[in-house]
Amino acid sequence: MFDEKTRTLHRPAADRATPQAAAPAWLGPVLVVGIVLAALNLRPAITSLGALFEETRAGLGMSGAVAGLITSVPALCFAVFGVTAPRLSRRFGPVAVVCAGMAAVAAGLLIRPFAQGAAGFLAASALSLAGIALTNVLLPVIVKRCFPDRIGTMTGLYSMALAAGTSLAAAATVPLTEALGGSWRTGLLVWASLAVAAVLLWLPIARAARRADRAGAAATDGANAAERPDTGPRVVRSRTAWALACYFGLQATGAYITMGWLPQIFRDAGVSASAAGVLLAVTMVMGVPLAFVIPGLAGRMRNQGPIAVTLGVFGLTGYLGLYLAPAAGAWAWALLLGVSNCAFPLVISMIGLRAKSPAGVVKLSAFAQSTGYLISIPGPLLIGTLYQHSGGWDLPLVLMAGLLVPQIALGILAGRDRTIEDECGVRD
Repeated sequence: MFDEKTRTLHRPAADRATPQAAAPAWLGPVLVVGIVLAALNLRPAITSLGALFEETRAGLGMSGAVAGLITSVPALCFAVFGVTAPRLSRRFGPVAVVCAGMAAVAAGLLIRPFAQGAAGFLAASALSLAGIALTNVLLPVIVKRCFPDRIGTMTGLYSMALAAGTSLAAAATVPLTEALGGSWRTGLLVWASLAVAAVLLWLPIARAARRADRAGAAATDGANAAERPDTGPRVVRSRTAWALACYFGLQATGAYITMGWLPQIFRDAGVSASAAGVLLAVTMVMGVPLAFVIPGLAGRMRNQGPIAVTLGVFGLTGYLGLYLAPAAGAWAWALLLGVSNCAFPLVISMIGLRAKSPAGVVKLSAFAQSTGYLISIPGPLLIGTLYQHSGGWDLPLVLMAGLLVPQIALGILAGRDRTIEDECGVRD
């Protein structure tokens, strides 16, 4: 299950011939569980809020524009904090940074329900989202380094866990809120327990990785010092990196619009609050099986462009259905948009496939995700503004569908069989 790369988790090895410190036997299986548990925590902070968005808006006195800002905060935090991940990873190691990220998620989710105004709510949300941003970037790096021969399988595993956490929060938040007294604050607070569980598991992983690194430090410090200043290719010179970043940005725009506004679209069409939450869960749960299938399929294909086209067509059909008959075909549109949202595991898989080395992956992951989330920031805010001023969903839905056209084109470009090292002239 585990290979030699797992023996040093704290710092990257510059040379495979460099002696490495042995990690304890339990670390391998526990790391797999830790990756899954971390992935489960990457979306409940967002989708639990989506299920209770109307109640939260009313409770905190938010306007439509402020509500749109709330839905843009995830993308902003992912862009700002995700770009710091490579530097933090070089300084502390990816395992330690993911552990700290889970602690930030837990702290933010514990604090957020007690906020008395929109500003405090935003600040606590930003703390959780900062931890999610770091974990977003570094999980592909840990997979590349520790499971280089199983990138598709492990990417599928944590993508599936991410989708499961997303859909679970969307489906269970409203029923849990009702069962616990009906307060939206309690409904949001309950998801902190999942993050606390992740912290408790990642603490021993981080300690073991730290001890293994210290044991091998004498043998590896010279190599690490040579690699530490600026490893890997300069991704800004790569057309593929830019295509991945823009594709990531457009799929993130669609995903966060869906997570933030889809329940409201259904509720405005006459669907009940609990049913709207279930429909969002249906959209999210589609990612559970497909998030496992798509990375494996992508890893077997030299060109992943056809997958990007297929997912885009599903999205276009779903938005058309929402425009024409949002309530009558609600289940069908939720399913179609769920398939379309599986562009996320696809782009994560392509990040691992478009770089040759762990150093290349960490740079490409940080660049594609940070730039992509930066691109996605205006989308949810614009949708909220259009919704408020147009008084309906016709214009927002036209915009959502229109964004899928360039997303498909960028997926074709990003899916071409090439690596950023080749484009940047970096030799093995």
